[in-house]
Amino acid sequence: MPYVELPGVDLWYKDIGGSGTPTIFLHAASGTCDSWVYQLPAFTAQNYRCVTYDRRYWGLSRDNATGDQPGHVSDDLHGLVEHLGLDRFHLVATAAGGIGALDYALEHPERVRSLVVANTIAGIQDAAYLEVQHRLRPPEIQGLPVELRELGASYRGTDPEGTSRWIAIERASRPGGPPDPPQAPRRPMTYARLETMQVPVLVLMGGADILSPPAMMKLLADHLPQCRSETMPEAGHAAFWEQPETWNSLVLEFIGQH
Repeated sequence: MPYVELPGVDLWYKDIGGSGTPTIFLHAASGTCDSWVYQLPAFTAQNYRCVTYDRRYWGLSRDNATGDQPGHVSDDLHGLVEHLGLDRFHLVATAAGGIGALDYALEHPERVRSLVVANTIAGIQDAAYLEVQHRLRPPEIQGLPVELRELGASYRGTDPEGTSRWIAIERASRPGGPPDPPQAPRRPMTYARLETMQVPVLVLMGGADILSPPAMMKLLADHLPQCRSETMPEAGHAAFWEQPETWNSLVLEFIGQH
């Protein structure tokens, strides 16, 4: 698969094909393009043109000296969109990828047919939201091994093979370590900014998610004008991986309406 050279990054991407509406997937901080193995067959079977990429500092993407670091996810994504000559597309994101996806949809609403954000804290900076976040995500949770933070207990207990495969992708996802500082939205993410969203949004929550619990994600959904929300019982932070059939069904139904 090819690279596209953008300011500050050589972005590794996969254009899976399909002749239908393009759909771009943004992975979590614990993943890469390889994280979407349960989604791509289902979406291509419905004739969507699926595009995935390794976000800057993750997987096979590599920073370069042609632009500032760490840059913005939305700028990297827009560079890829322009390179591929995409007009309008669906944007599907999970966890940390959801922050960049929200930022992109707010900056470029004319390009996004629909937006799906799953299991994400959204990067909201309002004091009231941060107070809830700090209570729900104390240091003790942040200090857990990544598989205990992100995979629901039911999944870990019943699917050891899938758990091992997820861990292998996570271990290989950041060869140079996480970015410091991380990529931030182009403009601060606030309730007021979210309320200007012009794109229909599906918010997916995991009932067993300890990093982005439903109580927190409902605060996000409450400030999105065209929002539908769904909760997946027993799913953790990696709901797309833990319950792919349910996750795919909800997303395909939603984007099929737009």
